[in-house]
Amino acid sequence: MALTATQFFVNLHVRNVKQSVAFFTGLGFAFDMRFALEEKSACIVIGEKTFVMLTTEDFFQTLTNKEIVDTNKHAQLTIAMFVESREKVDEIVKTAASLGGKIVTEPEDHGFMYQWGFQDLDGHLWAIGAE
Repeated sequence: MALTATQFFVNLHVRNVKQSVAFFTGLGFAFDMRFALEEKSACIVIGEKTFVMLTTEDFFQTLTNKEIVDTNKHAQLTIAMFVESREKVDEIVKTAASLGGKIVTEPEDHGFMYQWGFQDLDGHLWAIGAE
């Protein structure tokens, strides 16, 4: 029997939770405050059971004994998600840039899939796609 998660969380370290919440709110994301821990974390709702936890670097460090990746120098992962249309992809990436994020790729049209990416305020890479 294959493993199936009932919920899925990705944890990202951020320098300033409030600034990150403002950034992702500006992109149109909602937050689930049940998972917020004072000023230490906030929980972005990506889908019905899919979430991204934004945690301060100090709190993130309590989750691991490894060194936190310097996202100015290294890519730790890319968060990829699909949205409803190619126009929405463009809107999200352009909005991210207007809110202080950085466009890191050129749009790519593969025919069956369109994608474009940005870097958030803390250097985490987001790939936004649509069919």
